[in-house]
Amino acid sequence: MSSPAPAYDANNIFAKILRGELPAQKVYEDAATLVIMDIMPRADGHCLVIPKTPARNVFDASPEQLAACMATVQRMSHAAKIAFAAEGITIQQFNESAGGQVVFHLHYHVLPRHTGVTLKPHTGQMEKPDILQANADKLRAALAQS
Repeated sequence: MSSPAPAYDANNIFAKILRGELPAQKVYEDAATLVIMDIMPRADGHCLVIPKTPARNVFDASPEQLAACMATVQRMSHAAKIAFAAEGITIQQFNESAGGQVVFHLHYHVLPRHTGVTLKPHTGQMEKPDILQANADKLRAALAQS
């Protein structure tokens, strides 16, 4: 039997972004979710879908949070495919440290993909703000078309 997960940390980076305490390049927002650019993108257009309410990961998220996130993931996948002329989309979601989770607020990675182009390594290197802004603008323009 597994031990219970730690409690949600209201001071995680996404909680701070949601409260407006930290900046983020926002792409899309609805009543339940927020989409921001990943500041260490593994592909051009790499964005993150997060619920606006606390959820550490898939293990403690409500069915409503999961449904809202997946609807936004689908919407962003369509937009990313258009905005970056992507041939495909990779969606990633990690749970607990052993599963690769680093920020303990539920989030989904949406990564535009092209045949033969590998994902950039996760080096901790932050992207330049003007590039994040340009990629966010492309995604917002594609959302406006759909």
